[in-house]
Amino acid sequence: MDTRYSDPGAAPTRWDEARRRLAAAQVFWLSTVRPDGRPHVTPLLTVWQDDAPHFCTGPGERKAANLAANPHAVLTCGDSRLDAGEDLVVEGTAVRVTDEERLRRLAAVWAEKYGPDWHFDVRGGAFRHSGGEGEALVFALVPSVAFGFRRGEAAQTRWRFP
Repeated sequence: MDTRYSDPGAAPTRWDEARRRLAAAQVFWLSTVRPDGRPHVTPLLTVWQDDAPHFCTGPGERKAANLAANPHAVLTCGDSRLDAGEDLVVEGTAVRVTDEERLRRLAAVWAEKYGPDWHFDVRGGAFRHSGGEGEALVFALVPSVAFGFRRGEAAQTRWRFP
């Protein structure tokens, strides 16, 4: 915990609590870097599986092109209230998931979390919308470091990963 930005006597957020919040969050913001070095930020849906957040994107989308050139990325989620809540930030390396058994497990988690409109079929190492041909590449963000920024009783917590 960084005491410079935390209230006196505040306790750090435990990782199991932060991970629970990451798994439950509905909307995330993905930050990637364009090939010319400018940042790119976009909202998306994310699921937590196998100790990492996972997200998907179309192969022709800006975030897919950015990750092909530079796999470093940041996922954030949080609360828009000023006096309570906690923002969570996960920094890491985006790794494409192509194993079809793993993709089927992830597709089940997506449908369970977001409902039947987010049901995916798996084919060719990617998600496909049911009944459609739209392809979605799936990425795991392998965490290197994560941060929690709690408001109310302010506490700033950092978690490091091997």
